[in-house]
Order: sequence, then structure tokens, then C-alpha cells
Amino acid sequence: MVLHCGDLVAPSTLHAIVNVGLPIHLIHGNNAGDLFHLSRFAQEHANRVHYYGQDGSLDLAQRRIFMVHYPHYAKAMALTGHYDLVCNGHEHRAVIERIRNVKGEETLRIDPGTVAGVSGPRTYVFGNLQTLEFGIRPVPH
Repeated sequence: MVLHCGDLVAPSTLHAIVNVGLPIHLIHGNNAGDLFHLSRFAQEHANRVHYYGQDGSLDLAQRRIFMVHYPHYAKAMALTGHYDLVCNGHEHRAVIERIRNVKGEETLRIDPGTVAGVSGPRTYVFGNLQTLEFGIRPVPH
């Protein structure tokens, strides 16, 4: 599946990946673009595209996941201990970190970076929700 952490400015870019058949979970960021058409596209492809708005909480592979664009919000949600994984965007640099939460456990926070190469190298994060093992990868040219 694809977890998209925001700044999907043009919903038409989803046409390139929707037919791959992977479920896409996405939120918008501060470069929200055309929210009307993003919502409409998600409704037309409801079995593949799940649009949550500003933030989203979901259960996948027996993991609680929270998605939001802003890192300060993501770090705060990681601290609650309610989630196994918190994903954010906005930083334009890939980050994988473990945050000690209020339950005395760790929550994984991930920012995949920027697939477009805006203000940083073109990256994404690939991982396994069952093992919570993730790695930063370059976007191939």
C-alpha cells in the first residue's frame, strides 16, 4: 500500500499510480492544491484511494497508524502511545526515528522525504508493517 503524507497538489498525479492496484491512503498538507477534485477522485476510486483530509487514523496489518503532514503534530501523536506508527511529511528530508511515548514504549515516526526532490534528495520509505522495519530509498530517475 501507499501512505502519502501530504502536498499532493494535483490530484491528477494519482492517475499514474491508481491502476497499479495498491491501496493509497493520503492526507493533504500545506500545499493542498485542489481539495475538491482530490475528494472527488477518492470517491470515484473508493476501493483504492482513501482520502482522510488533514489527518488520518487507520488500522492496517494489525497496526495503529496516524498520518499528518506536520512533524510537530506527528511527534505529539507519537508521544501518546496510541499508535505503532506515525507518518508525516513537510520536512522534505527522510526521517525514521523511535520516540519514547508516555506508556514507556516506543512509537515509530517516519517522514519519507520528498519524491519530487523539493529542497532535498528524492526519497521514499519502504517497509514492513508486521516487523516495523523501514528503510529510506532513493526515487529512481
